[in-house]
Amino acid sequence: MAAPMLRRCSNWLRIRKLCLGKAAELHGRAAPVAASALCREAKEPASKKSRDASWAAVVGLEIHAQICSNSKLFSRSQVQFAAPPNSLVSFFDASLPGTLPVLNRRCVEAAVVTGLALNCTINKKSLFDRKHYFYADLPAGYQITQQRLPIAVNGTLSYSFCVGKNQSEVITRTVRIKQIQLEQDSGKSLHDDLRNQTLIDLNRAGVGLMEVVMEPDMCCGEEAAAAVRELQLILQTLGSSQANMAEGQLRVDANVSVHRPGQPYGVRTEVKNINSARFLAKAIDYEIRRQIEELENGGTVLNETRTFDFKLGCTVAMRDKEGKQDYRFMPEPNLPPLILHDATSLPAHANPQQVVDIDQLRENLPDLPSAKRAKLVERYGIQPQHSFTLLNEDGLMEFFETVMKATEMNPRKVVGWILTDMLGYLKKHNLTIKESPISPSLLAELLNLLGSGRISSPAAKQVLEEMWKGEGKTPALIVKEKELELIRDRNELEHICQAVMGDHQNEVAEIKKGNQKVLNRLIGQVQKKTRGRADPALVKEILEKLLS
Repeated sequence: MAAPMLRRCSNWLRIRKLCLGKAAELHGRAAPVAASALCREAKEPASKKSRDASWAAVVGLEIHAQICSNSKLFSRSQVQFAAPPNSLVSFFDASLPGTLPVLNRRCVEAAVVTGLALNCTINKKSLFDRKHYFYADLPAGYQITQQRLPIAVNGTLSYSFCVGKNQSEVITRTVRIKQIQLEQDSGKSLHDDLRNQTLIDLNRAGVGLMEVVMEPDMCCGEEAAAAVRELQLILQTLGSSQANMAEGQLRVDANVSVHRPGQPYGVRTEVKNINSARFLAKAIDYEIRRQIEELENGGTVLNETRTFDFKLGCTVAMRDKEGKQDYRFMPEPNLPPLILHDATSLPAHANPQQVVDIDQLRENLPDLPSAKRAKLVERYGIQPQHSFTLLNEDGLMEFFETVMKATEMNPRKVVGWILTDMLGYLKKHNLTIKESPISPSLLAELLNLLGSGRISSPAAKQVLEEMWKGEGKTPALIVKEKELELIRDRNELEHICQAVMGDHQNEVAEIKKGNQKVLNRLIGQVQKKTRGRADPALVKEILEKLLS
């Protein structure tokens, strides 16, 4: 039984490689646009306007989010990333005859709170269906999903992104949510090119998914990426999904088409399984340009499924969708209708473990990312664009607020230190804020030394660099050991300024002729001589006195 299956998988793999090679060849002739050019377009403030005004693009998304649950949607098998292959598979996951599904309550609650957070109507009665198709990693030959009556419908998601010089302008958009449905994930195919075979890992088979279907309300990759990032933050805030795209917990399919303004939508293509918001933006913008060029060159856009090759920066054809696939949807016979309740329909003697109360889940909803950003701006007076960065980076907002509790420095200056200096070090060493060797209390101590005037800003950066080495030294100890404390003795500073003036007679002559801009050079030389320990304002005052 296993040998024929492996032979079929091997044949399929060979066909797939041939198709991809041919598609890449065709793509090279049809769409010679450099991926870097598309990336530049994606960064422009108005991506839609930057393209040919005679074309309009339409983008819709289908997002699969893995539900944060200890067990799978219809079985008690554990959910764990990177577990040994086929170590988390129950009889039901393997589709052995006679096994029956048992619905996971936690997955239902996760879908309901997500629907509430996205302003959806929660259906008190929803149904499960079988969607039939053959994949080697789908043992039953069908997927249990919700086709006819999903758990939530007709919602909205508001998202924002920054544009303009220094990303200073915030633009807000809204995309309609068509539906949210529960369904089970498939297994994973592992393609071994060297041995020319495909192996199957069923650990993921049966894991609970929420499919969030967005209407085609977006027009470019930048908008789609912003919507996905906002949804990712919402899911993480709710705890309904960890939404880690690198681990496949959030996967995006993008439907893209172009048309002349005022005319019907064009033929769409679907770019499958994108696992990065950055790659999503690149894939969509590339696909828009490819379709426009194809049509302008007299060609036609095929209704097909494509994949994004992040190394080449382009989309590649996988299979056509011209012939409508018959999934043979049918009601799932082993699952009754899913019934949810609110205050008006809750049975008088209902067992809390046996029912899902919509109103109770609504009452316990946490602050969503948009509300958190608004509170940050209102409470601390920071720039709106900075609130996005603080919230988008996992753990950064908590780090900022902990620092603020321990320092009296202006919040905007604290944000500057965190977003510029701290994030710079973290990205350089490929670390998260939670892995930083500098704790919030240590950064707050450093900022207090700077705020009290004990050290200068250059000296503070020196201290930060020493702290980054992770030797456990406090800022005060580093200041003492490195002799970085500001020089407060005016007489000492006057001697240093006189020495600098003696070494830079040309600059002194320029200043006396009236070129006051040269004074900054002398101040810089004093700072260099004192290793940043001199107060620039005091140095300027002394130099002006000596030069007058």
